[in-house]
Amino acid sequence: MLTQDDIQQFIDKIPPAPVVLKTTLQYVNGGDLVKAAKTAEADPALKSYLRQLVNRPIYGFRNEVSDLSQIFGILGVSGAQQTLYNYMLSLLSPATWSLFRLNAASYADLQAQLSRRWHEILVHLKIDDKEVESAITLLPASIIVCEALFHTHRDEVVLLRGAKAIDYNTILQRLCGQDLFDLCERIGRTWEMPEAIIAIVRAASGVKPAADSGVDTLGKWMHLLLFYVLSQPLFIDAGLNDFIDFQVDYVAEIYDGFSTLMGIA
Repeated sequence: MLTQDDIQQFIDKIPPAPVVLKTTLQYVNGGDLVKAAKTAEADPALKSYLRQLVNRPIYGFRNEVSDLSQIFGILGVSGAQQTLYNYMLSLLSPATWSLFRLNAASYADLQAQLSRRWHEILVHLKIDDKEVESAITLLPASIIVCEALFHTHRDEVVLLRGAKAIDYNTILQRLCGQDLFDLCERIGRTWEMPEAIIAIVRAASGVKPAADSGVDTLGKWMHLLLFYVLSQPLFIDAGLNDFIDFQVDYVAEIYDGFSTLMGIA
């Protein structure tokens, strides 16, 4: 049903980051948020994305924030880098979703919730590293990959899931020998994302533990965060709650700490 050629064709279609976005990201990585904001002003789509993202309820601002300098100041270097990566991934998002019941607004909400909760986790772990903070951006990419690759085979995928009750990640792995996290790695390298980001996301699969204990611990928190967010009613309705197989044993040691941090009764 799916071949390596199908996957490669999808990877080849991934657009390079627009010039304004790349330049903005370079300024952010260099810590110059003033120049980053001025550069971002030249891209109306990027400017609109930043405003909509920061003004989502999860950020908790009572008054609308519209000035880009203020937005970049609020986000800080780590948050700004993460947000720009989120925007890069939104460029892959389909105009119309067919497998998952998502749209541009609900997908952006998914990005915002994962980003904000991941930030809370890193504050809890006392980690201040912009590369680690940006690692969360590749998780929503796996959902786009799944949507795109299964788009023309929707009926078969739905039938297979109904008959065998297996997750989308397992279906993809059985069909072509690569899972969604493998494809996220390829997307990350296409956009020249740091290896630190890719290593954490690989561990977050729950079945590819990292040799580095620090990276593996972050992978556990990310794995659990994915299931926490996707178990919300909005994303259950979208069909994302059985996205990948939950590795209970992998996250057992951090589950109580995660539950406390997220306020889970």
